[in-house]
Amino acid sequence: MREAFPSPGGSQDPVSCRTVGGMLRHAAELAIRRPRTVIAVWLVVFAVGLGVGGAVFGKLGGLGASVPGSESRLTADRVDKLDPGSDTIAAMVTARDHGAGPAGRAVAGDAGLRERITGAVADLRAIPGVAQVPDPYTTPGMTGDGQAVAVSVTFAAGLSDHDENNALTAAESRLRALGTPDYQVRVGGGPLLDDALNQTAQSDASRAELISLPIVLVLLIVVFGGLLAAALPLLLALCGVASTLLVLFAFSFVTDLSVYSVQITTMLGLGLGVDYALLIVTRFKQERAAAGGRADRAAVADCVRATVGRAGRTVFFSGLTVAVSLAGIVVYPAPFLRSMGLASCAVVAVDMLAAVTLLPALLAKYGHRVKPASARRSQGRWFGRVAAGVVRRPVPVLLVIGTVLAVVALPARALSLSPGDARELPAGSEPRQVYDLALAHFPGHSNADSITVLVEQGAARPDYLAHLRALPGVVDSSQKTFPDGSAVVRLTPSGTNDGAVATGLVKTIRGEHQRAFVTGSSAHLVDFRQMLVDRLPYAAAAVLVSVFVLLFLFTGSLLIPLKAVLTNLLSIGAALGAVVWVFQQGHAAGVFGSGVKGGLGSLDVTVPPLMIAVAFGLSMDYEIFILGRIREARVHGGEDARGAVVTGIRHTGRVVTCAAALLVIVFACFMTGGAAPILEFGLGLTLAVLIDATLVRMLLVPAVLALLGEAAWWAPRALRGVHRRFGVDEAPEPVSAPDVLQVQGV
Repeated sequence: MREAFPSPGGSQDPVSCRTVGGMLRHAAELAIRRPRTVIAVWLVVFAVGLGVGGAVFGKLGGLGASVPGSESRLTADRVDKLDPGSDTIAAMVTARDHGAGPAGRAVAGDAGLRERITGAVADLRAIPGVAQVPDPYTTPGMTGDGQAVAVSVTFAAGLSDHDENNALTAAESRLRALGTPDYQVRVGGGPLLDDALNQTAQSDASRAELISLPIVLVLLIVVFGGLLAAALPLLLALCGVASTLLVLFAFSFVTDLSVYSVQITTMLGLGLGVDYALLIVTRFKQERAAAGGRADRAAVADCVRATVGRAGRTVFFSGLTVAVSLAGIVVYPAPFLRSMGLASCAVVAVDMLAAVTLLPALLAKYGHRVKPASARRSQGRWFGRVAAGVVRRPVPVLLVIGTVLAVVALPARALSLSPGDARELPAGSEPRQVYDLALAHFPGHSNADSITVLVEQGAARPDYLAHLRALPGVVDSSQKTFPDGSAVVRLTPSGTNDGAVATGLVKTIRGEHQRAFVTGSSAHLVDFRQMLVDRLPYAAAAVLVSVFVLLFLFTGSLLIPLKAVLTNLLSIGAALGAVVWVFQQGHAAGVFGSGVKGGLGSLDVTVPPLMIAVAFGLSMDYEIFILGRIREARVHGGEDARGAVVTGIRHTGRVVTCAAALLVIVFACFMTGGAAPILEFGLGLTLAVLIDATLVRMLLVPAVLALLGEAAWWAPRALRGVHRRFGVDEAPEPVSAPDVLQVQGV
């Protein structure tokens, strides 16, 4: 079957290869001729990205559990016109913990505290812009179990931002004045919750970058054996981060961005920037070794040309594959997912562009100071021995690794999703404490937003409205009727907005009456879950077909793309299963902070689709690095199928492992924050990269390829011509030190 794989040669270079190669040659020549100009342009991009792009933090908003065109979204728009909503904040007054002091005793009956709260209620009602402040001592349910008193403040609808900010500041200040040496006041909810989420996102991103960059630099120094070579990937990564902020700022003008979008795209930009730079710099060091370590300008320029022409082609193709994987998110109509898909693709493109322009310019200018590669390190003997052992016994390896990954993936079957709320904040955050106190001291009442039901004209009969308010699970309700005969009923369910009671009420009301329409957080969640189910086949098809085509053009095989997709899904399933096991079910969750200790009962709605898309793209990244070298050994090195697998792993194992280790450090550092979605996303990607770079790339992939043998490279006769004409030829040109340099894609 060997003839099924097209052998390039002579002037019959594939069309796509000529196109990509031509672009890369132009990029290399520009970097060599005008390195200062290229570096200056990227410095401007970096400065503008930090200066202008930093303003994106002031434009972050919703958490993304809203679907345009859904019943909940359309109903929300109609209700806003009939009965505009308004923001509400709440204060929880509890006894301070003095050891043997009053903590835990009943506070609702304290006459002195009651007098203070009654006076505060009167003052709050007098603040311009405040619409309603219920008296907690005459309003049912606002003293809970007696150990806490809730004071809520609702602002008037339609206030300008300036007026609402003034009213919010005055109300928050008056509520905090209730605190005494014996009683503690915590204020949260509404805009205070949004501010806390935004500040947490910004501080977590800054902390992660400050922690990860020095660690990455130290490891790069160890890998490259010099400060200059180690600094180059960090420079590329920093340009990627600045460009990420600029891209997000541009997207903020056309769509809503989640408070976590900066962290996720920064994480991706930083990780891929280091990844691509590692591959380029490693290849450059090997080219310098081939040139005998010559440091003259002409020799360095030749090394830059060879590096861009060989490793640059792999970076380009890998970036394209990652972008295609992330583009699958665009299929989902939710603004957050769609904007994240587009922004992530843009970030990948920026990192890829910087890798083939900025990095070659830096190498052309300072490459004479970069030490040549060591021949001993390039041999990769340890990885070769591991691959040889796997090739000798592929069936046991396949069964053991496949079984382990399948077992780890089992918890993913219990995946549950929830919209963003205060549970996503660290336990020490004040809005989170307000949320936790409400759950602890107000049994039977809800931390969820109310379920809003719009009953159309003719259906708003008194008996039906009374029926809605009497539904099982409703602990509080209110209604308004309008001159056109319609009505708006607000129901407060027990439990949380993602709980079975709240979502069950949404489904019950929708199933009972065709002229009653439901909105609110729980309804948005129900519609978001259904959107994911409905669009998943289209998103999966778009990604899998595109990746399948790209891998076919890269390898000329039909079975290898199928193998790549299946093994990637297995590793991603294992990572998702572990995230569910930890954060949803609460096993060992305390390691990630008291905010998630005991489990959250669900994952944020945006985490699974984003995590799957990013992890799939990164998996394909490493797949291409290894397949390229295996293909080179088979087609141009004359090795048989099993020998080519060993050679490919031997030459790429160290680079893939180093790249994965650096990515793991970047992702793990983002778990030093306290926002639950980022903890979930960070753990998922950390495990996905670890599993993929070790169990999958080093063991599972060589086992499958060895088991298939020559059949792995099979393609029908009709498709062989397609690959000969349009396929990608990654074979390097002849070099003077093949034992050192033939490292495909490095």
